Amino acid sequence: MAYDQNSNTLYIAEVNGHRIRSYKIDTKVSTIVAGDGTNGYGPSQLSSPRAVYFDASSTSLIIANTGAHTIVRWVLGDSSWTLIAGTIGSSGSLSTQLNSPYGVTLDAFSNIYVADMTNNRIQLFLSGQSTGITIAGVSSVQGNNSTLLRNPYAVALDSNRNLYVADTNNHRIQKFQRY
Repeated sequence: MAYDQNSNTLYIAEVNGHRIRSYKIDTKVSTIVAGDGTNGYGPSQLSSPRAVYFDASSTSLIIANTGAHTIVRWVLGDSSWTLIAGTIGSSGSLSTQLNSPYGVTLDAFSNIYVADMTNNRIQLFLSGQSTGITIAGVSSVQGNNSTLLRNPYAVALDSNRNLYVADTNNHRIQKFQRY
């Protein structure tokens, strides 16, 4: 979920509906704002989106398009997305690939942080870059010590840019100092 406080709108990823809905809190009216409701890799389709982040600076949604192994940007009002990271429909562990991205967030500099679930890592994509940097975990290696992750599902940043990771199968939240 993501929330736009200026418009009092909540955005929710519908995994099985392959779309993103918006809900106006004061009117309780919902609208489909991204995805045509069919599972696919085309520019108007989403594939099992797991997370959404509202980027107020560009009036767009950053979507963890999990089934397509990508992160996409969907400008509100548009009928299609643009690719930010990953290879459409192809999973992998290279720095330009993702494998079931589950979570996504942005910092104040428009850098994108991705919980790359099946690769057991957190990838940082600097603004405008499609090559990621592993900043937590080790690509394709799972574990339970402080340097390893096991199926991270979500990421969040605090006001000091400390990174919090929902390290799901280790049943913990990991905090990594300022990124």
